[in-house]
Amino acid sequence: MAGIVFLRTTDRSKIVEFYTREIGMRIWLEQPEITILRHENLLVGFQQHLQADTDALLTFFYPGHREVDRMFNQLQSRACDEPRHNQRYRIYNFFAHDPEERRIEFQCFLHDVPEWR
Repeated sequence: MAGIVFLRTTDRSKIVEFYTREIGMRIWLEQPEITILRHENLLVGFQQHLQADTDALLTFFYPGHREVDRMFNQLQSRACDEPRHNQRYRIYNFFAHDPEERRIEFQCFLHDVPEWR
């Protein structure tokens, strides 16, 4: 089974540009007023609307610390904090905001996880 998370945006072109250029997502599908982006197994659809959905948290996970640190260096001006180890969840992560102030998280697991591909 697969799924897509849809979020409303007030500026689809700006949001698509941010997620493709800054985060490295790829356009998976274009539909009228909707662009669906893909990052590995994550599909997110952004729909042009009068109001943006900003309560969501989009989490991108990577194989290790190096990739999380690379994303932090790329997004430092948007980051809420520096990457840190979270012992409770056994992850290494940081949070940032996209151009519409949605929270985005970048993390790697510090333990083995089931195969997801």
